[in-house]
Amino acid sequence: MVQLQIFADVVCPWCYIGHVRLERALARRPELDVEISWMPFQLNPDMPERGIDRQLYLESKFGGPDRAAQLYAIIEATARKDGIEVDFDRIQVMPNTAMAHRLVRYAADRGLAAMMMDRLFRAYFLEGRDLGVAEELTDLAGEIGLSEPEVRNFLKGSTFLSAIRSADGAARRLGVQAVPCFVFGNRYVIAGAQEPETFQPLFDLLALEQADLAAGPMAPQSMM
Repeated sequence: MVQLQIFADVVCPWCYIGHVRLERALARRPELDVEISWMPFQLNPDMPERGIDRQLYLESKFGGPDRAAQLYAIIEATARKDGIEVDFDRIQVMPNTAMAHRLVRYAADRGLAAMMMDRLFRAYFLEGRDLGVAEELTDLAGEIGLSEPEVRNFLKGSTFLSAIRSADGAARRLGVQAVPCFVFGNRYVIAGAQEPETFQPLFDLLALEQADLAAGPMAPQSMM
């Protein structure tokens, strides 16, 4: 089995696009046995706990709404080609994503990390939901089958918070500066929201490695 770590943030549009493209690439290679782990990476680790108004965020990050509009128009066009109808106009808040990452870790312990990430992406980019609000996250968790009372209680605490911060810091020390970043087997790295075809040469290599492992050591040949 190939271990795949995906470093991503739930408010990163390129991470959403990269996730969709990776799923399309994996669907073409059903023979590959891949186990995915979603790894936390906060684009804005110093964001206030309640987040900030998105327009203020865009102005401070991009120098004004016009420049931001240009960049997001490119993202919208790219997403649309991949079947994702993002709606940036619905997003009112740029949240602190620590609580959302904690929820993904909670879902991972129950085998639902992929479903949770997908639902968070859709909630933010298609519906404009505030991913820094516990009740919003609780509702989204319930939609994928998690117990809402248990999630609500979990989010009141700080379980996994130190682990999230530690993993984020470790990723930066390893050289991860932007997301998405895909790390296969702790050896092969593909950075960015690459087209599905970009993964295929690496998948060929991984398939060969899996085949070699399945074959086991070669039996000694007779010299007679």
